[in-house]
Amino acid sequence: MKLSHYKFDLPMELLAEYPAEHRDEARLMVLNRKEQTIEHKLFKDLIDYFDEGDLMVLNNTKVFPARMYGEKEKTGARIEVFLLRELNAESRLWDVLVDPARKIRIGNKLFFGDDESLVAEVIDNTTSRGRTLRFLYDGSYEEFRKKLQELGETPLPKYIKREVEPSDEERYQTIYAKHEGAVAAPTAGLHFSKHLMKRLEIKGIDFAEITLHVGLGTFSGVEVEDLSKHKMDSEKSLITPETAKIVNEAIDSKKRICAVGTTVMRSLESAVSSDQHLNAFDGWTNKFIFSPYDFSIANCMITNFHTPKSTLMMMTAAFAGYDFLMKAYKEAIKEKYKFYSYGDAMLII
Repeated sequence: MKLSHYKFDLPMELLAEYPAEHRDEARLMVLNRKEQTIEHKLFKDLIDYFDEGDLMVLNNTKVFPARMYGEKEKTGARIEVFLLRELNAESRLWDVLVDPARKIRIGNKLFFGDDESLVAEVIDNTTSRGRTLRFLYDGSYEEFRKKLQELGETPLPKYIKREVEPSDEERYQTIYAKHEGAVAAPTAGLHFSKHLMKRLEIKGIDFAEITLHVGLGTFSGVEVEDLSKHKMDSEKSLITPETAKIVNEAIDSKKRICAVGTTVMRSLESAVSSDQHLNAFDGWTNKFIFSPYDFSIANCMITNFHTPKSTLMMMTAAFAGYDFLMKAYKEAIKEKYKFYSYGDAMLII
């Protein structure tokens, strides 16, 4: 498969600026791979497709307020700083993206907050927009992290043109988020409400959790026509022995195992044992999944509608079948489903 196979015309008005009013009332398109049928439902109808003992695997990563605004010393120019990952806690070194990048050079200082109590010094260039910053703050590490929380805002994707609103802090986060480290939400999970989770539990559906800290690499564009030459950025992933045990018991019992989101699918596929079971895993994954691909663990998947030529769309096409997914996307556009992070969902069984 080539990059151009994943091109389609997506009307701009179908990019969701806001989430559905109620989490579990987003629309849900259900794709049955065996029957090649497409159904139109609401997300809360998901419960009808699962039986007692079936398993849903969730990504419990938590989004931190990664987007900050500082002022450049001397000129006072406003600079956006997007925190990507902490490199060294003791030295307070961070990998960041800066915008506009052309103004930011090694040795520059940036000041944050009205009282300028937080300062950062640029110590390295990493990519065209990437920099390494050393933060200078007069306080303990806990106080420093609290300051970042205070000054940062919810890192909504760039396609959302509006300002961040107070409601985004809650809605751009899954209700089961636990471990902070993501700069983007695992969006398939945004549709789960407390009420729906309770109903699923009562029906006897089991849950297991992995942690994959979503980085911006998940959304990086593919620049090469030959997909085998694309390199994914690495993201931190954790699968505990307990989760591996739950998943492996579901495999042995021939239950439905549903990966809630592309991040979960990537984590699971990064830790497959030689006998097609799941290993515990604690490390980094840069796995890039595209057609043709044999999936080993999950036999069902929940995902949002993705943008053209994205790695997320490529993985979904590998799971659903390329022709079937393209047919579904065509129907989604006709039926005005909402795409991307705050958009509607798809269940592939």
